[in-house]
Amino acid sequence: MQQVAADLEIDFKSEKYKDAYSRINAIVIEGEQEAYENYIQLAQLLPDDKEDLIRLSKMESRHKKGFEACGRNLQVSPDMEFAKEFFAGLHGNFQKAAAEGKIVTCLLIQSLIIECFAIAAYNIYIPVADDFARKITEGVVKDEYSHLNFGEVWLQKNFAQSKAELEEANRHNLPIVWKMLNQVADDAAVLAMEKEALVEDFMIQYGEALSNIGFTTRDIMRMSAYGLTAA
Repeated sequence: MQQVAADLEIDFKSEKYKDAYSRINAIVIEGEQEAYENYIQLAQLLPDDKEDLIRLSKMESRHKKGFEACGRNLQVSPDMEFAKEFFAGLHGNFQKAAAEGKIVTCLLIQSLIIECFAIAAYNIYIPVADDFARKITEGVVKDEYSHLNFGEVWLQKNFAQSKAELEEANRHNLPIVWKMLNQVADDAAVLAMEKEALVEDFMIQYGEALSNIGFTTRDIMRMSAYGLTAA
């Protein structure tokens, strides 16, 4: 993996790289903060799973600290204002669903969409990361799969009564992911992360999660098409 970054001759100290990194780094920091807060709220909505959800929230808090260290290592200040705006759509939809007690929608946004988005981004970033960030990110990815698994297991157990709400939540939230991917494409390219690879990895992760929950291949193709409305 180190060879990939070396072959591309990425200059981690260049102003162009550091400028793009200030936004990408902020996005991953804010993403972990959002996840931390979301799991705390889910713990209140799912008291039977409170212990597991609090454990997941603590993991996200550790990840945030790790990514803050990645920025410091490159002497980059993350653009947190940009990152908060970047997550505003999913943040607002999660908060609205939580206020209405829509656990299924909350799980789709956090445990499926945000986790699949994070896993895709980290998978594409690891081969082109600097040495310090690579070690941090490799550790984070292992944890993220356990977060994804929590949502999959809960939704699979409750699939029959959750299916309609999942489809509705997908319809409202998947287009937001496409807007997010488009918004970050130029900065990601500076970090040698191709938008097409990010999209492909996200759709693979998301499709597998939907399949594990109980959706058919036909369902998944139909649901995935909603993302294209924002392409």
